[in-house]
Amino acid sequence: MANRILVAYDESPQATAALRHALSTYEDADIHVLHVNDPREWSSGDGIDGFFYSEAAFERSQESAESLLEEAAETAREYDTTVTTASEIGMVAESIVEYAEDNDVDLIVLGSHGRRGISRFLLGSVAERVTRRAPGSVTVIREADDEESSDEE
Repeated sequence: MANRILVAYDESPQATAALRHALSTYEDADIHVLHVNDPREWSSGDGIDGFFYSEAAFERSQESAESLLEEAAETAREYDTTVTTASEIGMVAESIVEYAEDNDVDLIVLGSHGRRGISRFLLGSVAERVTRRAPGSVTVIREADDEESSDEE
């Protein structure tokens, strides 16, 4: 049985489905909700090392992360529980795996795909990279037309 679970969380319906799955399936577990803020999403390709970091864009992304994590906490309250929330800055898959290693996570639960748009395709499949590198079990949640399904690896 999983005692400590990490849910990767972003603005996608799949991430919400993953959180709801973890909350409903692992009622007695210590659930951590992690949002990773990838600098490639709030930078342009003009500065040092090919990236220019806008202070204003960074601040907006941090505010967005705080809002998303509050949404996750509100969702947990619907299940009459609390979650530990965290926000990291870095490459998404690598940050998820590192957080899992650093916090003795037994199970990672994440959506089959997250952020929408072209960046998702350019960055590749986070779920696939996490599944390959995770220190333990991974449950990938797919949401299809309001119907939740999962693939466990």
